[in-house]
Amino acid sequence: MGFSEAFKAFWGNYTNFSGRASRSEYWFAQLAIWLIFFVLGMFGLFSKFMYYVEGLVGIIFIIPMLSLAIRRLHDTNKSGWFILMGLIPLVGWIIMLVFYCTAGDKGSNRFGEDPLAK
Repeated sequence: MGFSEAFKAFWGNYTNFSGRASRSEYWFAQLAIWLIFFVLGMFGLFSKFMYYVEGLVGIIFIIPMLSLAIRRLHDTNKSGWFILMGLIPLVGWIIMLVFYCTAGDKGSNRFGEDPLAK
């Protein structure tokens, strides 16, 4: 899955907390989000108003980012509840990073078909 496809899938699965997301879908969408916030941050250097815009955009992105992260965990055959490990400072963040970087299960698992098989 390419960059633009991943970003379209990110918005297309805005509230889809079931199914699976491949590593490329996850990381390309994350890259797009980081680029958006980088650009907003650069504009924020010139206008204090942009900080409010950045906050609003952050709120808009919460649900789709959570959905994508849970579907990424599903790809490694982990429950979406594992997302709560990210609340543990440092150790939880490292564990979540490992989960997000781990290759997904080949073939179908309890959360659905392999996203790479499509």
